[in-house]
Amino acid sequence: MKQQRHRRKESFSLLLVSNTGKESRYFYVSILTLRLLIVLMLLICVALAWIMFRSGTHYKTESDLRRKLVASEQQVKQLESEKESLNAQNAALAKENDTLKEAGLADAKTQETQVQETQRDTSIPSQNPYTGVGILKEQYSEDHPYFSISTQLEDRIIAAGDGTVTLIESDDTYPLIIEVEHGNGYKSRYMCMQEAEVKVEVGEQVQIRDTLIVINREETQMDYQVIYDDQAIDPLLVLEAKG
Repeated sequence: MKQQRHRRKESFSLLLVSNTGKESRYFYVSILTLRLLIVLMLLICVALAWIMFRSGTHYKTESDLRRKLVASEQQVKQLESEKESLNAQNAALAKENDTLKEAGLADAKTQETQVQETQRDTSIPSQNPYTGVGILKEQYSEDHPYFSISTQLEDRIIAAGDGTVTLIESDDTYPLIIEVEHGNGYKSRYMCMQEAEVKVEVGEQVQIRDTLIVINREETQMDYQVIYDDQAIDPLLVLEAKG
């Protein structure tokens, strides 16, 4: 019979030599152990590569998120800036609208006043007969059928309504009396207790606010009377304007 040779297991020897003169050491590593070490090293390398890959992916993702966050913040700032600009424009438009509305109301009021003045019967002695700031000395009463005003130098006495000058005279009380016939039952009479400058003539047609008299003396008293159907009435009943 042939003798069977015992097959020895392959192994590797590792010699460690000390540089201090101490004895050397031998380590024996089997092929299985070596393979396990190689596999372990490969696994470690794969794990490290995976970790590095994941770290790189995470870093890239984080960088992308940061860029998106910065872009979002810039977009938010831009939107806030646009919002402020729109708010400023809205405020300007609102102010312009208010201005236009006020102007429209003023125009409407002016037109309404003009229409009222157009529709008003200017032959009624409804205008204040004095242009200045006179002092009302005495009001109308039965015993005093007119009101009295203390006038100032260079102020004017004006026609209280459209009409015809029918009388310019004087008497013991008044150095100047002017009467205007308005043709609708109304007469207005302007009586100055001092001399004054007359600006009209008898028979002259006058319009409301035309100048009848210019005051040429200080504190000239003017008595103003309104007559309707030959009866003196309170001028304030038909007076619509003051000043």
